[in-house]
Amino acid sequence: METNLYQLDGKIEKKIALPEAFTKRFREDLVRRAILAEQSMRYQPQAHYISAGMQTSAMYIGEYSTWRTGRHMGTAIRPRQKLAGGAQGDVRKIPSSTKGRRAHPHRVEKILVERINVQEYRKALESALSGTANQELVSKRNTPKLSTIPIVMDNKIESVAKTTDLMKILKVVGVESDIEKSHDPKLKKGLRRSAKRRIFRKSVLIVVNENSKVEKAGRNIPGVDVRSVKSLTVEAIAPGAIPRITVWSQSALESVQEAVKNAKL
Repeated sequence: METNLYQLDGKIEKKIALPEAFTKRFREDLVRRAILAEQSMRYQPQAHYISAGMQTSAMYIGEYSTWRTGRHMGTAIRPRQKLAGGAQGDVRKIPSSTKGRRAHPHRVEKILVERINVQEYRKALESALSGTANQELVSKRNTPKLSTIPIVMDNKIESVAKTTDLMKILKVVGVESDIEKSHDPKLKKGLRRSAKRRIFRKSVLIVVNENSKVEKAGRNIPGVDVRSVKSLTVEAIAPGAIPRITVWSQSALESVQEAVKNAKL
């Protein structure tokens, strides 16, 4: 497979061959599994205070005892507070009681992470990359139909430090209309809406080498993500298992095969 190498002014410099990762078959099932594994790594363990609802004088007296049990008094035999003079207090400790413990509390021992084999994850990463070179798959998310995908730019794009300059470049290659659709944020319904949590639609992914100035220029554009080759993930390439438009620098494209071979979750 071949694609065009563009200069910053949009002119085609030459044709270049795509790495082997872009020639693989797109497998949606494998991509979804890898995305779920990546998302599970972000879960935060939760647990309640281990003594919650148990800090009380209430105590369950044995089944065969009569002292303090409430037997023959018309009251339920439950853990009750110890009061002066042997009086019966309120029921405590059990989940059904007022101020009692929780029935099924969260535990930090719960397994939250969904594991995935290393070779399986690397294959999913290759599959997601191959999806970005498929016009039919990319058009499910992005509106503009480009002549060649993915878009490969000259290495000079990595030195672009201003957001306005980056937008001019993206306009030249024909993805500006898709980026403009991401400028209108959506508010999450329910409780999160009160916090005005804004969600922007995913648009273009820019892939460069590490420590590039364009990373700061692209973070101000809603819907646009800038990633280095080594930090690529399946979710970043294909959110929701649908590939997105990708813009590569030439050096990043040349080193992507090595990055896939060393990828780990």
